[in-house]
Amino acid sequence: MSGTCTDYGIRSTVFAMRLGLNLGYWGTAVAGDSTLVTEAERLGYDSVWTAEAYGSDAITPLAYLAARTERIKLGSGILQMPARTPAMTAMTAATLDEMSGGRFLLGLGVSGPQVVEGWHGRPYGKPLKVTREYIEIVRKILARDEPVEFDGDHYQMPYRGPGATGAGKALKLISKPRNPDLPIYLAAIGPNNVRLAAEIADGWLPVFYSPEQAGRIFRPLLDEGFARSGETDKADRFDTAVSVFVFLDDDLERARLAARPMLSLYIGGMGAKGKNFYHDLAHRYGYGEAADRIQESYLAGRKMEAMRAVPNELIDEVSLVGSRERIADRLEAWKESGVTTLIAATTDLSTVRTLAELIA
Repeated sequence: MSGTCTDYGIRSTVFAMRLGLNLGYWGTAVAGDSTLVTEAERLGYDSVWTAEAYGSDAITPLAYLAARTERIKLGSGILQMPARTPAMTAMTAATLDEMSGGRFLLGLGVSGPQVVEGWHGRPYGKPLKVTREYIEIVRKILARDEPVEFDGDHYQMPYRGPGATGAGKALKLISKPRNPDLPIYLAAIGPNNVRLAAEIADGWLPVFYSPEQAGRIFRPLLDEGFARSGETDKADRFDTAVSVFVFLDDDLERARLAARPMLSLYIGGMGAKGKNFYHDLAHRYGYGEAADRIQESYLAGRKMEAMRAVPNELIDEVSLVGSRERIADRLEAWKESGVTTLIAATTDLSTVRTLAELIA
């Protein structure tokens, strides 16, 4: 479907596949100049997303952008669950959703052991169980049906464990949320987490997604999760919101070169040996030998060598790079694989405009 619609006085395009804009970890880079986001909104982009690791947080830039936009949705991609209690996340989500006029999308993720234990000082534990309990509590708080009580393996409300005073009281969110059913997205690439996202979340935030391999690797997991949810229409309303690096350049090798630092960082350095989910994903895609070389070089401090070890074929599978014509051709694979929202990781204004033209 294509055409135009008017919302809040802004002329925008209706896309066959929704478009998002990924500002990454450094969402604060738009401070003082929100042109990239306001242009994306004018062009009809559905959402803008910010991230966090151990630098800028994800929420502050979204609050800044909420004041400078009118229609575009504001997504956290992602909020780290170990950094906040479920109650704090629910409060933050309800607040930003209210202040933005109901535009917030709550993206959550566990992060990895290095960040969880090294930065947040919390045990990594059992992430699947943690995630299930966390999202259940957030939903209870936003529903605001009754004071929240929860007795889980990882979270207790009120808390009655070691050091408790016994004075804890079950509480209910003071103000009524604008949207008690606020959309919750889950970042996941591991098999069990992907299955869990389809079961308990409203959307899925994968990274380094290969449309060619999605049917073999991800589709069976999603289908299992939908079946476990017990909701017959779950698959129809589930948002597969894929973040993809986009670099528009007629010189294909130069475009691929722009993608190499990110892929080598994640496959090589975002986790220790045996605890790197991106490295594991490259193995599942069939790039095991290259992934091992990337990791070995990166962890040894040979970052240029790690970048050179990233196969062109992997870059082409998981990113959109090259000329306008090449990207237009590649977009078809993403549409056909079941992606409902394509979140473009780019800071280039011409790329933002070109994608809008190609997808309309």
